[in-house]
Amino acid sequence: MENVYRILLAEDEPKLSQVIQEELNRQGYQTDVAFDGMIAEKLFKQHGYSLVLLDINLPYKNGLALCKEFRDHNKHVPIIMLTALGEIHDKMDAFNLGADDYIVKPFHFDELFARIKVFLKRADAANEVGEKIAVADMEIDMENKTVNRSGKNINLTAKEFALLVLLSRHKGKVISKQEILEKVWELSFDTGTNTIEVYISFLRNKIDKPFETKLIHTKPGFGYYVRETPLS
Repeated sequence: MENVYRILLAEDEPKLSQVIQEELNRQGYQTDVAFDGMIAEKLFKQHGYSLVLLDINLPYKNGLALCKEFRDHNKHVPIIMLTALGEIHDKMDAFNLGADDYIVKPFHFDELFARIKVFLKRADAANEVGEKIAVADMEIDMENKTVNRSGKNINLTAKEFALLVLLSRHKGKVISKQEILEKVWELSFDTGTNTIEVYISFLRNKIDKPFETKLIHTKPGFGYYVRETPLS
């Protein structure tokens, strides 16, 4: 199954943001657009992004402040600055705050896409080699595609594993059914079936049922999430 990459684009110029979004969508990426820094901050906290494109001169909260905040929150997400500011000190400020790359406007889309592909490929490789995701007493080994809880191996199907990884990567955050469909089943629409509910039930039987502390939770009307501590 190919990854469905979700990109956050923070750009306050409507025409440019529309063109970039259309080109990214044409390349097969799912793109969320924020026209100011506050919206970008809110979206970043709500979703797990594969990559972030940041303008510097954004209303309410500039791109440099967002870059630092995003990097403090997530050490691995690739951040590319897209800006008209081309002085060396502008670039150094961005790199010192955690940016991975810096592209000066105007730019060629071929160059942007080439850099995006490099960063996504690199991030995928890092995720697959040696990465382990821990939630309470559960450990997910991304390289070997194994799961254990309290030292006991748990056998999952490929879809169950992908769903558990999605929830565990964003522990504490509610993941909507729509996002689960997009990330795990590669569907951009609701099939009208209870597939997700069925797979959540499968996971609960394997991950939670044999143990006192339950990790997988439902927020009615919103989606699902995992948490490390019991609900009070």
